[in-house]
Amino acid sequence: MDPSLNIHLIRSKKRKKTLSLRIQENGKVLLLVPYHTPRREIERFLGKAEAWITKKVWEREKAIRENQKVFIPGERFLYLGESYPLELRESDHREPPLKLSFGKFVLDQDHLKEARDIFTHWYRREAQKVIPERLTYYSQRLHLFPKGIRITNARGRWGSCSHDNRLSFSWRLILAPVVIIDYILIHELAHIKEKNHSERYWRFLESVLPDYRTLRLWLKRNEYRLGF
Repeated sequence: MDPSLNIHLIRSKKRKKTLSLRIQENGKVLLLVPYHTPRREIERFLGKAEAWITKKVWEREKAIRENQKVFIPGERFLYLGESYPLELRESDHREPPLKLSFGKFVLDQDHLKEARDIFTHWYRREAQKVIPERLTYYSQRLHLFPKGIRITNARGRWGSCSHDNRLSFSWRLILAPVVIIDYILIHELAHIKEKNHSERYWRFLESVLPDYRTLRLWLKRNEYRLGF
């Protein structure tokens, strides 16, 4: 067995017969066995499972490299800049498949195959509530009123302002801290006044957000964390 696989043996008096494997978020592989399982049986089990373990560990590392979620217990998900662990629960049709409750995301384990779509729908619904509400506040404060607002699936662009002052924002903004969301909203509202990134535009933005450079730098350094 490859020692780099980081396998930890846990003998349990509660476990009666089966041997099982679990891969944790930190990459640790747990081997759960009945308390009196002979070493030879454990080694035989691991020998048969080595290819599967190697494949799963490789898939996990690849997902991390590509900032992809694997939807395992303890994996953390962003919302408004805060990180919350994932917990799986038994199916309960009285509850929505996903909710944020008491500091954690709770997902119905029967919906694991659709977990990415369920999270995307949840994030998008939150963005459709939070972004227009905050945009209305800044629009009234700055006396800059868009003709419309749209929440999009854009990946490489946080927001945009059309020639006729219609604003669009990626739902992925909902993963960012509120101050970053506000920066993007104000950035696009400012384009109602100044359509390009002229010196006059940046002076206006600075008059509203004196620390916009710090916020822009944070976004540049952390935008990889906001992908989903």
